[in-house]
Amino acid sequence: MLEPPYLSGGAATFLAQQRFAALTARDSAGQLWVSPLSGPPGFLQASGEHLRIATAPRIGDPLHALRPMQPVGMIAINFNARRRLRVNGTLVAAGGDELVVHADQAYGNCPQYIHRHAVDDQRLRATPTHTPTFDSSLSRDAQALISTSDTFFLGTIHPTRGADASHRGGPPGFVRIESPTTLWWPDYPGNNMFNSFGNLAVDNAAALLFIDFTSGMSLHLSGSAQVIWTDPGAEGDDGGVGRLVTFALDAAVEVNP
Repeated sequence: MLEPPYLSGGAATFLAQQRFAALTARDSAGQLWVSPLSGPPGFLQASGEHLRIATAPRIGDPLHALRPMQPVGMIAINFNARRRLRVNGTLVAAGGDELVVHADQAYGNCPQYIHRHAVDDQRLRATPTHTPTFDSSLSRDAQALISTSDTFFLGTIHPTRGADASHRGGPPGFVRIESPTTLWWPDYPGNNMFNSFGNLAVDNAAALLFIDFTSGMSLHLSGSAQVIWTDPGAEGDDGGVGRLVTFALDAAVEVNP
């Protein structure tokens, strides 16, 4: 972990080559969300402690028209090379199609559980064909996407240490739908940093992002999450680590290009 980070050298080169990132932040009402950011290589430009992002959440996205001067967490990921880099800090500027993040932390993660996906940045930036609406439960389309997904992004936040965006991967359907308002998923052995779980221990606000990489549809969920400890190898403990996560939905938004 680099703190304070200087986004130069390999980190800057990696960021400049990417087409996809996910961003955790709060909307104008204070609700936590995770949103996709996508563009051609070069849309992420790092220099020193600042990261310039030459795009913003699209129209209809719950984080469209982001307010600046708030903590944000971002993860840039290369699905084919199975590499990822997290940058956490403060959104110091937001306007038009540019965001600027002052980085407080930057660090890479291992390639575990990253599945290969083709990123179509034009579809992920496309204006939705219908105005997205906020729902209090999962639609059939949302449930179908979740039940076949092998990838999602988890957003969490800490009252003093800022926001975080992390990647979660597993076999298709590893996220279980308990009801139209309740999900759960098993945890797997990872890098033992426990960034997300540490945040959830202090603040249970959580956001999930699922993506249909073929159509460019994004499913945004906001609610609360809790880590459940079990005996290692107990039913549902697919990773054998003795823990799983439950998620209670407050609001869902589907953005369809």
